[in-house]
Parts: sequence; structure tokens; C-alpha cells
Amino acid sequence: MTAPLLEVSGVGKAYPAGALAGGRWRAILDILRSGRSQGVKRVLGGVDFEVRPGQSVGIIGANGAGKSTLLKLITGVLAPSEGRVETRGSIAALLELGAGFEPDVTGLENLRMNAAFLGLSRSEVDERLDDILAFADIGEAIHEPIKNYSSGMVVRLGFAVVASVRPDLLITDEVLAVGDESFQKRCIRWIERYLAEGGTLLMVSHNMYQVQKLCRHALWLEQGRVRAWGDVFEVTQAYLAWHERRDAESREQARAARLDGARYRVDRLLLRPASTDGPLRIESGAGLGVDLELYAPDGRTPQALVGIVRADGTPVYGIATDHDGVEPARIGDGRYAIGLDFYDLPLLPGSYIVRAHAMDPEGLRLQDTVEAEFTVSGRSRALGLVELAHRWRAPDDTPT
Repeated sequence: MTAPLLEVSGVGKAYPAGALAGGRWRAILDILRSGRSQGVKRVLGGVDFEVRPGQSVGIIGANGAGKSTLLKLITGVLAPSEGRVETRGSIAALLELGAGFEPDVTGLENLRMNAAFLGLSRSEVDERLDDILAFADIGEAIHEPIKNYSSGMVVRLGFAVVASVRPDLLITDEVLAVGDESFQKRCIRWIERYLAEGGTLLMVSHNMYQVQKLCRHALWLEQGRVRAWGDVFEVTQAYLAWHERRDAESREQARAARLDGARYRVDRLLLRPASTDGPLRIESGAGLGVDLELYAPDGRTPQALVGIVRADGTPVYGIATDHDGVEPARIGDGRYAIGLDFYDLPLLPGSYIVRAHAMDPEGLRLQDTVEAEFTVSGRSRALGLVELAHRWRAPDDTPT
């Protein structure tokens, strides 16, 4: 088996607590007096994974999870407090904006210095200079000091240099989040060619679409530790679902505030098939059941409205009982129940929310809202909300 290009074994990173809080001198005095700092802030711990030639790995997680710190440990910018990092082959990294550039010298001089650092000789730089400048596309600014560059121009130049080197392992940290759309597309096309030709990628991104498009594996960091590692679709879908769970408490608080003036309410919302281990997960194309129990204080039958939205709030579908001429059934004093079944849901993989609303008997006013999240699994990379039946055909084929 081919040896990994990167091995991360039990890696952790900790700082004196005072150093992170701005009290660096106090932390130094603590060490001088007692030989140790009074308190440690751990930002990474027990991180284990490896990247083999030809693999593409996305590192995901919320802000402060330790993603950028991990990349700095891998590239040698920082030393780990524990564990080890082993690398093989040539590595090129695009980390923080401007890292590795001298702000007071021109872009052209920085280009030559960075190319030399990545292993290109002066003659090789001269041979590739036109291609590098064409990729960067910053015009006459190449003769100006880097300190005059915008963030997008810095990324353009850095990526152009890396593209000319074609390292064994490319490491990026949110570089595709900077720059205009045309340059981002150019970078993505280059990365796709690089991967198709056997390159290896390790990237940090908050853009789950880009992670799914460019990576086959994903590492999810949460509070400095590995929350999940594996197939990119499974890990990213679990991560998106976690974001929804994290917001559940605030949504419940908002609901409690709304209930102060609500007459009709949703007492119970259940999704089927039932899940005993976190949010419900179904396969794309499977069915989904919704069971509701409603409360009415005046003996009049409330209306129910059920909607499905994507995790980002984009509406998918909604239907109310009065739309279809049905009513919830009375099951007790002021209590009503009704179920709704969706068949063969064509939803694309991702995180979704069922929103159930209690409405007045006239169906004019929303009185209460309850939400339940679910995840759709699958390996489709289609865009949008639903999978539509289709086929590609040659121009001379007769459409069916």
C-alpha cells in the first residue's frame, strides 16, 4: 500500500491561558516564577487521521473549532504540544492572506521568492512566468508592492504560484472564499484537473457545496476534537444537521414567547419512521410521515399547516388541512390529532425542517409553530431542492 503523504497522530495544541487573553507578560512571569503557566487553554486534542496520495479531504467545523490551527501544525507554522505530524513529498499551502509575502516588495519579486521556496529554479520560473501572470490576472499591479494589493489580488498571486508548481499535496484554508466569481471558478477548474491527474488535496472551507464537489472524505472538528471522519456526504450532512440542532433551543424560546398570546397550539409533532438517535435520517426518494396533536381552548376545530423547508430557510412545500378539505380529529377535551404522509420524497441530500403550524378554525392566522428536523441521505451532487427525472440526449435525438 502506498505510504500516506500526511499522518497526524494524537496531535494537540495548548496555549497558556494568559497568552490567549492578551496577558502574555503575566504568562511569562508565571513560567519564570514557577516553571509553568497558571492555566492552559487547549485548542486541539487527540486529532488522528491520514491522507494518502490521490485523496481529497475537507476539514469542516464551526468558527473556533481548531481548523486553521490544525493546518498550521501540519505545515510547520506551529509546533504541536503533543502528538506528531509526518509529511512526505512536496507540499504547498495557501493559508492566511499574505502569509509568506513581503509587503514592501513587488508582486513580481514575491512571486519569484515564493516559487523558489516551493522548489522552482530561476530558469523554471522564467519559463512559467507568462502562465503564472496569466493565471493571476492582476495586470500592471504585479510591479507594485504587495501592501497595495487587495485581499483578492493576494490570493490570485498566491494561487497562481502554487498552480505552476503542482505539489504532491495542496493545502488550502478558505482561499476560494476570496476573489471574484470568475477567479473562483478558475481555481475550482484547476483543482479538479489537479485531482484528476493524481493530486492530493486538504482544504478548510465553510462552503459545504465546495467540500462535496472537490473532496471525497471529510474531517469534522468540534471544540478542537474530531467529531466525525469519513465519507464526505455522510460527514457534511451530519454537520449541517448539527447546526440545526444547535439552534433548537433558541427556536423553542421564541416559540414560548409566541405562546403567551396563542389560543391554538401544537402540543406534539412526531416524524416517522421514528428515530431514537438524534434527528431522523431518510434516504432520498423515501417516504416521510408527520403526526400532529393540536390544542384548541374553545371547542372549535383548529386548522393545521405543515411545511418543509431547507435548513437555510428556503421553502420547499407547504399544505394546510383546509386546502384539502380535511379536519383534525377530536381525541379528547380540547385535543385534536391528524397525520400527513409524503410519498417518495424527491428531496436532494441535505438538512431539512418540518414546520407544523396551528391555525385558527378559519385558517386565517398562525397561532403556534413547532419544528422538527430531518436529514436526507444520498450521493447526488445535483443542485437545488429536488431530484427531477431527466436524461441527457444528443442534439439530433427526438425528445420523449
